[in-house]
Amino acid sequence: MFARNIYAKNMEKRTALITGATSGIGEATARLLAAHGHRIIICGRRGDRLEILQQEFQQLTDVITLQFDVRDKQAVYQAIDSLPAAWQHIDILINNAGNAHGLSPIQDGDEEDWEAMLDINIKGLLYTTKKVVQGMVTRQAGHIVNIGSIAGKEVYQGGNVYCASKFAVDALNKGMLLDLNAYGIKVTAINPGLVATEFSMVRFKGDAERAKKVYEGMQPLKPEDIADIIYFVVTRPAHVNLSDITVLPTAQASATTVRRSLS
Repeated sequence: MFARNIYAKNMEKRTALITGATSGIGEATARLLAAHGHRIIICGRRGDRLEILQQEFQQLTDVITLQFDVRDKQAVYQAIDSLPAAWQHIDILINNAGNAHGLSPIQDGDEEDWEAMLDINIKGLLYTTKKVVQGMVTRQAGHIVNIGSIAGKEVYQGGNVYCASKFAVDALNKGMLLDLNAYGIKVTAINPGLVATEFSMVRFKGDAERAKKVYEGMQPLKPEDIADIIYFVVTRPAHVNLSDITVLPTAQASATTVRRSLS
């Protein structure tokens, strides 16, 4: 805690842009950064949620919102270009926006689900990174945090395209680490296992009973657990980069091995 407080003092003037910030890990991360006084740009599709969060966070720090869908390249570029001059200097990019859609075997897959996962999880990450990283390269400083998944390390039945999209995020993280090394830009992948968010509700298209069973009989990670790790990562001293982290709930040993109680 002592070390964290020292390094946090060096981060007070930094600005972080967070995609997918209206719920789950993104919201928890924005809340934690705001609580520590960092300037935050919270991004998402839901304008009503962005407005509520802005009102909450502005009691703690400087905050601005951008409403766009990461799948829409022009919307991403226009939104980031619209930032006031005082907000153009982005020190930390947290690529959190991502979704899973369906859990069908490949022969029964829904093409719209495939496209949504590839567009959000891969293209959305690329569009946002391309727009933000240009300033980091010019300044030769910055930190990109890509939220991956245990599904980017192991394939599981029915996860075909979702896993492929997260394997792509893993590869992109490694590629960014190489490409941006010459500019002193840090790149980090954080790959969570089971986290209790809206993830399963989205995957199962609002089927609450099916979504509930994902976490039944075990204690999943909370969004705040991942936010705490993100905060730790981005507050390390300049010479330290945690490049690839996999974090699981204690009850989970792999993508498919989960200890569940019988009660």
